Amino acid sequence: MQRENSDSETSISRRLFGASAAATTLAAGTLAAGSVTTGTAAAAAFTPVALVNAVPAVDAKSGKLNQSVCKWCYGSLTVEQMCQEAVKLGLVGIDLLKPEDFPTLKKHGLVCTMVSAGSLSDGLCDEKYHEASLKAMNEAIEATSAAGYRNVICFSGNSRGIDRKTGMKNCVAALKKIVGVAEKKNVILNMELLNSRVDHADYMCDNSAWGIELVKEVGSNNFKLLYDIYHMQIMEGDIIRTIQKNHQYFGHYHTGGNPGRHELNDQQELYYPAIAKAIAATGFDGYFAHEFIPAGDPIAGLTDAVRQCIV
Repeated sequence: MQRENSDSETSISRRLFGASAAATTLAAGTLAAGSVTTGTAAAAAFTPVALVNAVPAVDAKSGKLNQSVCKWCYGSLTVEQMCQEAVKLGLVGIDLLKPEDFPTLKKHGLVCTMVSAGSLSDGLCDEKYHEASLKAMNEAIEATSAAGYRNVICFSGNSRGIDRKTGMKNCVAALKKIVGVAEKKNVILNMELLNSRVDHADYMCDNSAWGIELVKEVGSNNFKLLYDIYHMQIMEGDIIRTIQKNHQYFGHYHTGGNPGRHELNDQQELYYPAIAKAIAATGFDGYFAHEFIPAGDPIAGLTDAVRQCIV
């Protein structure tokens, strides 16, 4: 949840250049085939504008999933620019922002689909971080509720030698102190499942079985798991079956290509149209947020990801 820069004009120019080149190639091929002869009609038919207008618009709202995107993956865009792109794609909101960003979201008719809170590494499995974690979570719950939003993130934190049984006990104790506040404020706390093999060594809540047991122990509809598909592919795979069997414990989803955590393209192993269909089939009414780091054109990659997940 870091990164910031600014280069949207370059990105737009690159996309327009690509459209222009494609239009030129298409025109040449058609002329060679004898489909078009001469005149103003031929010139008009093969302008970049005509080609761009011919591409079907992507509207996430036409599908069953409430799609959103994580801002931190797009460091070159401001929150304002990210909102503009989100609206164009029919996204319902943006993930992992803070209360100071809420006015910008509201200006564009968007929601914060997951509100940031607390530290990823210094979390609830270690009692010495309970005070700071609960304070951050309480403040986020209050701000989220006041804005009319739904989700606040939380983390188990790193083990630092704490065994899983003790870590579970510590997490349950902390969550039971705060989940009542979430219930009163109509907010859902979501603990993220993260991989400990590649990106977050020593993170305790690194598999769905441990996380699901934690949800059961807490025993509240206002505490669920953030099921990150990229992270759980690394740790355990079997994504669709896990979702089908355990969707009632999952309050939120994140996407990302594996390996690399880049675009949802043919350079990675997960087939997102099928995963999206499986999630939609459960009747999921929460948020499905794209959280990958673009290796290529950021807006083109996001557009393609949204298109794949319209089911």
